[in-house]
Amino acid sequence: MLSRIAELAIRRARPLLVLATLAVAVMAVAGFGAFGKLSGGGFSDPDAPSSRAERVIDEEFGGDTNLVLLVDAERGGPDSPAAAERGRQLADGLRAEETVSHVVSYWDRDDAALKSRDGDQALVLAHVEGGDRHEGENAEALMAKYTGERDGVSVRAGGTAAVNSDMATQVAEDLALAEAVAIPVTLVLLLVAFGSLVAALLPLVIGVIAILGTLAELYVLGSITDVSVLSVNLTTALGLGLSIDYGLLLVSRFREQLAAGDSVPDAVRRTVTTAGRTIAFSSAAVVAALAAMLVFPLVSLRSFAYAGIGVVAIAAVSSLLVIPALLAVLGHRVNKGRVPGTRAAHRTDSPLWGRIAAAVMRRPVLASLPVLAVLLLAASPLLGVGFGTPDERVLPESAQSRQVTAELRAGFAADEEAAVQIVTTGPVADGALGAYASDLSRLEGVRQVDAATGSYADGKHAAPGPAADALAAPDARRLTLVHDLTPASGAAQDLVRDIRAVDPPAGADALVGGSDARLVDSKDAIADALPLALAWILGTTFVLLFLFTGSVIQPLRALVLNAVSLMATMGALVWIFQDGNFSGLLDFTAQPMETGTVVLMFCVVFGLSMDYEVFLTSRIKELHDAGATPAEAVAKGLAGTGRIVTMAAGLLAVSFFAFVTSGVSFIQMFGLGSGLAILVDAVVVRGVLVPAAMRLLGRSAWYAPAALRTLHAKVGLSEGPRAAEAARRTESTGAPASVEVPESSQVHDVEKREPAGA
Repeated sequence: MLSRIAELAIRRARPLLVLATLAVAVMAVAGFGAFGKLSGGGFSDPDAPSSRAERVIDEEFGGDTNLVLLVDAERGGPDSPAAAERGRQLADGLRAEETVSHVVSYWDRDDAALKSRDGDQALVLAHVEGGDRHEGENAEALMAKYTGERDGVSVRAGGTAAVNSDMATQVAEDLALAEAVAIPVTLVLLLVAFGSLVAALLPLVIGVIAILGTLAELYVLGSITDVSVLSVNLTTALGLGLSIDYGLLLVSRFREQLAAGDSVPDAVRRTVTTAGRTIAFSSAAVVAALAAMLVFPLVSLRSFAYAGIGVVAIAAVSSLLVIPALLAVLGHRVNKGRVPGTRAAHRTDSPLWGRIAAAVMRRPVLASLPVLAVLLLAASPLLGVGFGTPDERVLPESAQSRQVTAELRAGFAADEEAAVQIVTTGPVADGALGAYASDLSRLEGVRQVDAATGSYADGKHAAPGPAADALAAPDARRLTLVHDLTPASGAAQDLVRDIRAVDPPAGADALVGGSDARLVDSKDAIADALPLALAWILGTTFVLLFLFTGSVIQPLRALVLNAVSLMATMGALVWIFQDGNFSGLLDFTAQPMETGTVVLMFCVVFGLSMDYEVFLTSRIKELHDAGATPAEAVAKGLAGTGRIVTMAAGLLAVSFFAFVTSGVSFIQMFGLGSGLAILVDAVVVRGVLVPAAMRLLGRSAWYAPAALRTLHAKVGLSEGPRAAEAARRTESTGAPASVEVPESSQVHDVEKREPAGA
C-alpha cells in the first residue's frame, strides 16, 4: 500500500496538491462554523440518576436554579426603594425572557433565605434553559442585559449557568493567547530543527490541514449531537504537535536518502515506505488510545475522542499524501533558505544520543535504578489523590461568577444551588411524602428538608413549606434538602449516598440530583467505564506493537515503561494542582484532580508515548533486521532517531505548555501535565530506560512464539518483496536477514540471547 502511495505522489504530485488545496478550502468554510455548533458543560453522565432528576425538574417544575443574580445596594440594603425597584424589574424582565423559567425573587416573597445574613444583599433566582448546548450562550446574553451598576444598585451573576458561560469565554480567550504564544515559538524552533525555511514550513502544511479538517468534522458532529467546546483545545494542540512530529520524520528521512545519493523519486519511495510505515503505526496507536474515551458516557470525554481521533487521522493521511507530493515537487529545493548557524540540523544522526545509549548499556542496572527511583518518588503523591468535577474554583478569582458563588456560600443561610434536589416519580400520598421527608431530615448534616407537605428538621414537621405549590406536580413530588456540609466534600458525597439508601415512598422511585449528586454520578460513570477503557488501550497497543515489531516482549516492555512515566507525571500534577504547590505562580486554586481531565491526559499522553516508541523502535528494528547485534541496533537506532524524537517532543511540548497561560485550572493542568509527560518520555524513558531494558533483555527482546512469528509474517505490515523474503528466511532459519529494506519481520530465538552485564 505504501509503495502505491509513493508512486502516486511521484507521478501525480501536482494534481494531488490541487485536490488537497480544494479540500482545505472546503474544510475551512465548514470549520469556521464549528464554534457555533459546540456547547459548554458536558461533565456529567446524561443517563445518571442526577441527570434524570434534572430532566424531571425541568419538565415538571420549570427547572432548577442555575442563574443567581446578587443585588447589592450602596444605601438602605435590599429593602430600600432603589433596590426594591431594581429587584422587581429584574424579576419581571427575566419572566418575559423565552430562555428563562422558574423565577423567584426576594421582592416577591419575604423569604429570609433570599436575604444575606448581614441584610445588605438579596437574590433573584432563575433557571436558564438550553441544556449543555445553549445554556452558556443564553446565560451570557442575560448577564449582559441584566447585570451592572445603576442608581447605586449593582447586580452580579453567579450560579452554574454563569460559571459555564464564564468558563466558555475564558477558554476561548485562553485558546487565542495559547496560539499567540505557541505559534511564534514553534516557528523559531522549526527553523532551528530543520535548518531551512522551506523544510520548516512543510509541517505547518500538515498542521493547517489537520486543524481545519478536524474543525469541519466537529461542525458536522456538532450539528447532530452534543460536542464540547473544550475539544477545540485538543484539536489545536495535537494538530500542531503531530504535524511537527510527522513532518520531522518525513523530511529528515527524505534528506537522509538524498544525502546517500538517491534520486528524488527514489528518496520519496524510500521515505514513504520507511518513515511512512512508522507514521501509519504511530497514528494507529494514538488513535487507539484516544478511542478509549468513547466508552465513557460524559459528553466532554466523548468530544475529546471525536476531536483527537479526527486530528490524528487527518494529520497522518495528509502526511502520507500531501508531504510526499510536496517533496517530489521540491526535490533538493527542500533545503532552500538555509538558516545560519544550524548546520547540525542537516545531520542525519545524533552521535551524542548514540554515546548515551552505549554508556547506559555498559551498566544498565546502575544507569536505570536512579532514574526509576526519581520517577517513583515523583509518583508517590498519587497515594493521596482525590477526584472532583469542575466548579467555580477552576476560574480565576477575578471571574464574577466565582465571586458571587463564594459570597452565596459565605453570606446566605442557604445556598439553593448547593442543596440536594430529590424528585419522586409516580403518585405519592401526602402522608407517605411527609414520612419520607422526615426520614431524610434525620440524616447527619441535614439542616432542613422542604416538601409540598411542609418543612422538616430532625425528623419532625417544623413549618409549612416556603413554596408548597412549587414542589408538587401531577406526576411528581419535589423535595429540597439543605445541609451544612461543604459542597463537593467527601462528607457531602457520602450524604448523597445516604439519601439514596433511604427507602422512597411505596410505589414511587426517588431520583437524587444537585451538584454533589452530579459529582458522585460522574465519578461513578468514569470508574465503571475505566476497566474497559484500560483493557482497550492495553490490548490495542499490544496488538499494534506486535504487528510492528513481530515480538511479544517489545509491547510488554513498552507498556511497563510508559506506565512508570505516566505515574510520575500524574504524581507531579497531584503535588502541584491538588496540594497547591506553585499555586501562587500559576494563579490557580488547589482542589481535587478534575476526573475527566485526568482520563483525557492519560489517553493523550499514552498515545503520544506510543508515537515516540514507534519512532525509536522502527529504527532499532531496521538495524536489527539488517544483522546488527542488539546492542549495536539500540545504540545506532538511538543515534539515528534521538535528535528527531527530542526535537519533536520539544516542539509538541511547547504546544501543550502554552495552555499553562490559561485562566481555567484544569486546562492548565492538562497543558502542563501533557507537556511534562512528553518530555519525560522522550528524554528519560527513550534515552535511559529503553536502552537499559533492551540490553537486559538481549536477543529475547525480539522473541515471539513460532505460531505468532508465522502470523506476523502474514499480517505484519512490511513493504516490498525483499522484506517479505527476509521474513520467510527468518521464519525458516531464525537468523537475522541482511537486507536493504528494513521492514522484515524476523525475530531471534530466545536461546540466542546475549548476556547483559550490570
